[in-house]
Amino acid sequence: MRRPALYSSSSRTSHAPGHAAPDLPGAASQTAQASRASATGATPPPEPPAAPVSRSAIHRLWSVVGLLALMLGISLSFSLHPPGHTLTQKDINAAVLKTLETTVLPSPAVKAYDTIIPSVVRVVGLGKPVKSKDGDEHSGRSVGTGVVIVDKGVILTNLHVVQGAETIKITFADGLESTASITGVQPENDLAVLQAHKIPDDLVAATLRSTADLAPGDQVVAVGYPFGIGPSASSGVISGLGRTFRSPEGKQPITNLIQFDAAANPGNSGGPLVTMEGEVIGIVTAIYNPNQQRSFVGIGFAVPIENAASAAGMPPF
Repeated sequence: MRRPALYSSSSRTSHAPGHAAPDLPGAASQTAQASRASATGATPPPEPPAAPVSRSAIHRLWSVVGLLALMLGISLSFSLHPPGHTLTQKDINAAVLKTLETTVLPSPAVKAYDTIIPSVVRVVGLGKPVKSKDGDEHSGRSVGTGVVIVDKGVILTNLHVVQGAETIKITFADGLESTASITGVQPENDLAVLQAHKIPDDLVAATLRSTADLAPGDQVVAVGYPFGIGPSASSGVISGLGRTFRSPEGKQPITNLIQFDAAANPGNSGGPLVTMEGEVIGIVTAIYNPNQQRSFVGIGFAVPIENAASAAGMPPF
């Protein structure tokens, strides 16, 4: 008996005329296996499973998806929030103008007062009781003002405030009280230099400023204890320079004074006359009293700080 062919080594498969066979090697192999199985009666082996997808491929896929999502998010962000407006000088000017219109700024006098007040002290000279002409006995007590010029407790004041006092008491801006001693005098300018025996830990010395470029009309502030009330501030302008003043008691005249119209009264003596920056340009010394009432009539005098500083042994500007 003739045996049927089980396998053909030819790469081509014969087909009926007029029919084109598809070039499917896998299909041909499966057909051959089926033919071989039917000829031998054997069960064909199962088809191998498809190769699994690797983890690295999955990771690459998710990376691509994530990148696309990020690009989409950035695109949406730019579309919803376009780039901010570029700040121009016009915008800055408008903002500054708006602030000036809506904000109340402190006056220059407030700035001057806040700057000098930590250096201002109350000075009280205590002496023996004094009898008046009518026989009444009054305490020998004078009240004035001083200004700290060295943070070790060196203070400038008027000589007439402390002259003849047995005890000098100082009250600093923070309320600390101390006694003091006279360490220097300049009678021709009615000045005295004091050294406080006890000082605050954070004592601030005033800033001294040359009077070389002062002119009438410049704004000034006088700070002190008029009639013991204070500290008090009064503002005005420089009325003149190089003035001479002789006290009603007929004492030696004081020359080269600064004339000012900021209110000053007994008790302001020895206090600072300051610029709008709070810098000391003089020590308040006297007021003009044509009516002998010891009240302010609009003319006050201050010793230039150059003279006052020399009384304390400080070099000129």
